Amino acid sequence: MKLIPSHKISSLFFLTFLFFSCSSELDFDQIKDLKLEPVVVANLAYFDIPANQLIDDGTINIAYDVRNFTVFKDKFFNERLKKAEFDFEIENTIDRTFSLNMLLMNDQNEVLQTISFPVPSYQGGSNVIKYPTEVFENERLALLKQTTKIGFVVLVASGDPLNSQSLGSLKLKSSATAYLVIE
Repeated sequence: MKLIPSHKISSLFFLTFLFFSCSSELDFDQIKDLKLEPVVVANLAYFDIPANQLIDDGTINIAYDVRNFTVFKDKFFNERLKKAEFDFEIENTIDRTFSLNMLLMNDQNEVLQTISFPVPSYQGGSNVIKYPTEVFENERLALLKQTTKIGFVVLVASGDPLNSQSLGSLKLKSSATAYLVIE
């Protein structure tokens, strides 16, 4: 008579035990209750304008730029966006005061919203200003979703004239945080 090794007996016992183990029915209808809430962070706008590109005669001057902003033309993104937040940081190393306006515009170049940032002149040391977060919810979010262009207006306050030898720069860094709901 041949002896059966103990590891074969324990394997057979373990396999038999698996057939009698507890299990429950899988409920694939739970997928209907699935709700995803992703958060997306992206760069919004950035610029670095050297002082020698802001040549002026010492009076109030305006620099203006408009860029296409087509993110809301994406139907999937537009329908699922529930909240947006914009963060702005401006660094001024020019001995002049500025006012920066960000214009949110539609296809007809109508200004839907203006976000203004006062920028103090450079006095030495760090001159990085972090502005309060701009939150877009409800009606303000509805206006934001109509935005197809973003414009920037830089108002250079009066002061000592800037020329090709002027030092420093005006930098803008901004980011957008989008809160989506996918059901």
